[in-house]
Amino acid sequence: MRHDTLSDVFVTIKNAENIGKNECRVPVSKLTESILKIMKENRYIGDFREDKEKMMFTVNLLGKINNTNAIRPRLSVARKDIVKYEKRYLPAQGVGILILTTPNGVMDQKTAAEKNTGGKLLGFVY
Repeated sequence: MRHDTLSDVFVTIKNAENIGKNECRVPVSKLTESILKIMKENRYIGDFREDKEKMMFTVNLLGKINNTNAIRPRLSVARKDIVKYEKRYLPAQGVGILILTTPNGVMDQKTAAEKNTGGKLLGFVY
């Protein structure tokens, strides 16, 4: 029984990467699709496709993820505080991404800084 789809997505991807699989399947939702697009843009995963019958995304893994997780509770982040959370959740400066939901949609911390917006933290990938 799933209680937090976002956590399930991150944990499924991390576990599949850790055991060396080439692909994994995660549940379909608009939020999941947005997060997978961000991970693909940052070259942490390959392509993903939707299986409409089983309501799952099949994600091609590239073996580049060391850790990924959802951030609970969903912390509010002001534009000027993004660096503080990068230091808290990412291993080094310039390594990994924070994923935020903002009034302009779901994006990584670099895009949020460029658009001069804050939001709520969803998760991190490195």
